Amino acid sequence: MALDQLNDMVQRCQVLQDDNFKPEDYDLFQNAGRACIEQGDSGQLLGIIKDEKNKAIVRSMGWNLLGPLVQVLLKKEEKSLPHCLAILTHLLEVCSAKELLVGLLEQVEEAPPDTIAETICLLLQPLQTVLLKLGRKKASSVGMALSTLLAQVSRLPVPYTEEQEEEDVTELLKFCMKSLSEPLLQAQLKKDLDTAETPPLRNFAVEILAILLRIGESLPNLLFRHLLKKKEEPGFLEEDVRYPKESLACLAYLLFVQHISMESFPAIFSPVFVLQCNMEHINILLNRTEESRLAKGLELYEKSLVRVENTSLPVDLLELKTFFTVPQNLVKVMTLCPIQHLRTKGLAVFQLSIDKFDTEAKYKFFRCMLKTSNHAGVEGYVIKNIRNQIDFALKPGNGNAWFLGVHLLPLLRLVLCLPQGPETDLLQGLDRVMESLNLLRYLLIRDKEWENETGIWTELYKVEDYYLKPLRVGLNMSRAHYEAELKSQRESRRVKAKESKSNAPVCSVTVGNEKLPNMTPEMQLQVLHSALCTFDLMESVLVRIEEIVEGKTKP
Repeated sequence: MALDQLNDMVQRCQVLQDDNFKPEDYDLFQNAGRACIEQGDSGQLLGIIKDEKNKAIVRSMGWNLLGPLVQVLLKKEEKSLPHCLAILTHLLEVCSAKELLVGLLEQVEEAPPDTIAETICLLLQPLQTVLLKLGRKKASSVGMALSTLLAQVSRLPVPYTEEQEEEDVTELLKFCMKSLSEPLLQAQLKKDLDTAETPPLRNFAVEILAILLRIGESLPNLLFRHLLKKKEEPGFLEEDVRYPKESLACLAYLLFVQHISMESFPAIFSPVFVLQCNMEHINILLNRTEESRLAKGLELYEKSLVRVENTSLPVDLLELKTFFTVPQNLVKVMTLCPIQHLRTKGLAVFQLSIDKFDTEAKYKFFRCMLKTSNHAGVEGYVIKNIRNQIDFALKPGNGNAWFLGVHLLPLLRLVLCLPQGPETDLLQGLDRVMESLNLLRYLLIRDKEWENETGIWTELYKVEDYYLKPLRVGLNMSRAHYEAELKSQRESRRVKAKESKSNAPVCSVTVGNEKLPNMTPEMQLQVLHSALCTFDLMESVLVRIEEIVEGKTKP
């Protein structure tokens, strides 16, 4: 009977526009749909709901079926469950997000005390789907949803047996861990310095950490569990599921960057130990590409480093895996991240991390970065830091065994090298080559031949063979190639000017077997001129070095 009524109603309404549906149409759809669900005709109802001809009707009226759907889903009747789930999924796709939100929150609010937990668990995913559909306008709706959920959670009875208490604690822990990764890991939690306004989700973060403390979780144990666990024990996989790594990384961010619940964290841990523990969390965040995670990872790394004294991190730390992987991920942020302020922040944190290492650790860190970064800009930055360390060591009273003499020479050989000999792409490696030349020039001027504290004068004849001479050959080859290309382009322009108008078409050019992006002839000429200017700059430093060497080697 109800199914027939529903069929008659939708056939009559298929020809109507959305704004022409009558109140009695809404009532009939709701009552007949409810009856179909309750009488076990959900399969036939699903067919009506998914019929493309009924899309306008479902979009306007479908959310009225949420109540009976939730009741059936809570009963988990095997016969109706698949069809009702499919109906709910379709309604979430088709109906108005605002109406769905109101309908879902009504079900949460009206849940009897004995089904509050089950209702919330059932509707959390649909609520998330609806809130995401609201886009940028969802802020107030998120607040309304959280308020409704928390109000219902507060109605849950207090456990009265040990078994119930343990079960509730486990469920609360799951909720807190899930909340730390979503939405808190993506959320903006900083207070606005201009307006002093507190972001809505910051208060939520405060509550989450308070719940963790109330259910007996230790903040140090949560943050440092990966470091304190001596060996893998039976059930360690279950531990990782209970305490997701991203959730713990967010917890570290809330504690050490936002200082939420910091008053509950013991002050006995040294800054070096805290940094060592946080490196795992930092690595997890920097290993992602989302702006929210990268920003939080950079801030957590910065705050962890700031508390450490300069030149105090011992070389032993470099043996830990995270002290290798974090710089590698930081390099990716500095060189590949499309967001400018994160690249800038990454470079600042990279320098801060260098400043914290002691002399031997700096030496080995530089050596590692020169071997693994595979980026001329990063290598150039490292070489600039090497020069600063040498400059400091050459000052009276600052001498050390790592940036002078025997230990320095192997590092200099890593710096003063051309990976592909004369065939090295000097433009692509510009930053590295220029910093290498500037360092060599500095050494020859600053370190007197008769003092030879750096050992450069002993090594000079080798440097000429394995670096300066190949570089000279490569520079001459590159210059000749680009000058020939420039001449060819000019000749091509003269020919085309005779054949067509002055506005030449967009075309392409190949340099060094690499096809440059399509550009106008004027842009091509500008690129070629820029390359030649770069070679001039490089040669000016090289010539100065050759003059110094020639002057010193003359009898």
